[in-house]
Amino acid sequence: MAKYHFIAIGGIGMSGLAKYLLEDGHTVSGSDIADSKYVDKLREMGAEVSVGHSADNVPEGAIVIKSTAIRDNNPEVIRAKELGLPIYHRSDLLKEIAERAQQEGNDGGKCFIGFSGTHGKTTTSGLASYVLDKAGLEPSFVDGGIIPELNTNAQHRGGKYFVAELDESDGTIVKYSPDILVINNLEEDHIDFYTNGMSDLVETFNCIVSQSKKVIANNDNEGIKLLKGDFITFGLNDADYTAKSINNESLEIYHHGELLTTVKIQLAGIHNVYNTLAVVAALNEAGVDVKQIAQFFYPFTGMGRRFQKVCEFDGIQVYDDYAHHPTEIKAALQAAASKFGKENVAAVFQPHRFTRLQALWSEFKMAFENSGRIIVTDVYAASEDPLEGVNSEKFASELPNSEYISGSMQEVAQKLKPTLKSGDVVVGLGAGTITNLGKELCR
Repeated sequence: MAKYHFIAIGGIGMSGLAKYLLEDGHTVSGSDIADSKYVDKLREMGAEVSVGHSADNVPEGAIVIKSTAIRDNNPEVIRAKELGLPIYHRSDLLKEIAERAQQEGNDGGKCFIGFSGTHGKTTTSGLASYVLDKAGLEPSFVDGGIIPELNTNAQHRGGKYFVAELDESDGTIVKYSPDILVINNLEEDHIDFYTNGMSDLVETFNCIVSQSKKVIANNDNEGIKLLKGDFITFGLNDADYTAKSINNESLEIYHHGELLTTVKIQLAGIHNVYNTLAVVAALNEAGVDVKQIAQFFYPFTGMGRRFQKVCEFDGIQVYDDYAHHPTEIKAALQAAASKFGKENVAAVFQPHRFTRLQALWSEFKMAFENSGRIIVTDVYAASEDPLEGVNSEKFASELPNSEYISGSMQEVAQKLKPTLKSGDVVVGLGAGTITNLGKELCR
């Protein structure tokens, strides 16, 4: 068994890879700038984790794992190079894990199902993993979020399915060759990497499409229509897999016009109808008897940080959502408004990256129609340098019925809390420190 060392092991993606390796019998160490619940869990599983980055943390003989956010001047990267250790990007490790899975298990290896797209890949990969697990099929998986009912984002098991979320943000998605590739949708995003916008994104996805045995794609999405290839399709109208009778949490799912199965879901919003369709299509194409597993869709309450209720106080409910793209924000607020009424929804938006806010400025301005109140906090830079003229105060000034609150998330909560009243539903939106809003409000 190998020895692995993770730089910034506490991130949601890195911690999942580390968990998978620990369950597969490997030795794991790592470091991060602070302790967290993810770090605590890894220590419980046997990982040795240091707080702070230091050359002394790097063990001899280890394979070193880093993400795009870790720069070459990191002391652990420098030390690894001095020791002549192999340094993998986290995508290289996931590629290795997936290829290993495709070679192990019964009947010629596991079936590798990869979920991708601009939106929904965490929910679809998590839902597929959850359903397979609850059906007793012992899946292995590495997902991009915590599955609350399973309390993990990764596991290594002996069943015939391997599920993974495939991230396109930095172009590394081209490294994978899944047996089944699901593309939920394609929209312009990650402008810091895809500098030519959709043309670069389409080129990247055409590459992984060519390397996949089967491709299942959303037939109702305009971006996907730019891709090359013959796909198995899902959608609400003309597609191989369609959903009808969408009411009372019940979906009749048809395959080539024939009723395949009926599933019930408790996930709100039309985007979750698409997510459910994508998972049913993927599992059916993978050879799973979807009639036998249909009962396991309803107990799934969603992924961590996907419209997740975090607390309630004085008749005020607080939800946390990872939405950081206009389409995701629209979907989250539509779900909130349909459940609680638009007038009760207070959206607290933390823009994620200056480049994204700049590139999608107009789209963001149109994303909040399903909220009665809008609060904009400072941009979460995610290692980016500020851009002149791109800031939250200016954005809020151009967004009708919005207000700007500056400072840390603790300061935002302190200023916001006295203005809330019973019946309000606060929805934190963003991929940064906005996730701490609920904790600060409920102190």
